[in-house]
Amino acid sequence: MTLVLTHTHGDRVTLAHEATGTELLAYVYRPEDPWEAPKPYLHPLRTLSGALVTDYRPNDHRWHKGLQLTASHLSGQNLWGGNTYVHGEGYLALPERVGSMAHTGFETVRAEGDRALIEETLTWHPHDTAVHWADERRRIEVAAGTDCWSLTWTSAVTNRHSEPLRFGSPTTHGRPDAGYTGLFWRGPRAFRGGETFTAEAEGQDLMGSQSDWLAYTGEHDGRDGHATLVFAHAPGNDHRGEAGTHPAHWFVRSEPFAAVAPSWAFHEELVLAPGDSFARTYRVTVADGRWDRDRVLAHFEEQPW
Repeated sequence: MTLVLTHTHGDRVTLAHEATGTELLAYVYRPEDPWEAPKPYLHPLRTLSGALVTDYRPNDHRWHKGLQLTASHLSGQNLWGGNTYVHGEGYLALPERVGSMAHTGFETVRAEGDRALIEETLTWHPHDTAVHWADERRRIEVAAGTDCWSLTWTSAVTNRHSEPLRFGSPTTHGRPDAGYTGLFWRGPRAFRGGETFTAEAEGQDLMGSQSDWLAYTGEHDGRDGHATLVFAHAPGNDHRGEAGTHPAHWFVRSEPFAAVAPSWAFHEELVLAPGDSFARTYRVTVADGRWDRDRVLAHFEEQPW
């Protein structure tokens, strides 16, 4: 299965599946809107058959754009974009708090056979873009299979600020069950009411829980059938919070919209000291059809880390 890469310089990188002509993804690395999207994002994402599995600028949260790395609360700034949650007041338009994750260059952009690789450098800034808070090295690997394809996202962030960087979320700032930050997926409106499950549990009990992976299955509008996305931690991630590490928890909703994030700071802040770094790797598998728990487990046996 050959992947075809197209780089529109200064804008985006797209990957298409040669046999079907399906554009599997577009990586927009220099978005035009500094308030809604002050950082790169992936949209659209599609299954091998061409079914759309991401949303873009939904009317409830215009700053939700496909799959993206976010920092909703970072030392008083919002590097996600859009409205900022303020305890007791809700979501407010506070442009003076909107920072940015700025693309600075690519080290690798290539596709060979059924695999593709994007390696990128970024700088993170508060609202004052002349101030440099962090460096990020980002690696996005794509692998196409016969019935699904996967995207492996690695981000390594180094604090270049003179003070600790404090990663938080609406939950760390007073809003229950809203611990989103980090890698965030927004599903299409048709996926509302979808099925969510892990190896141990399913449904509403998953909010704020911990597990190696989480699956989301939704049914399409406009065409028959379902699609399944499986979000997984790399074995080296400290999502369980073993001795001295910072635990991660799942943010997941199927109502009033479809969303999944393996949160860096669900219940408590992650504090990164000056000069220190942390790295996280996640894999997102995109499949046609309605996978169940046994099919997901079989997939991990077929394609282990």
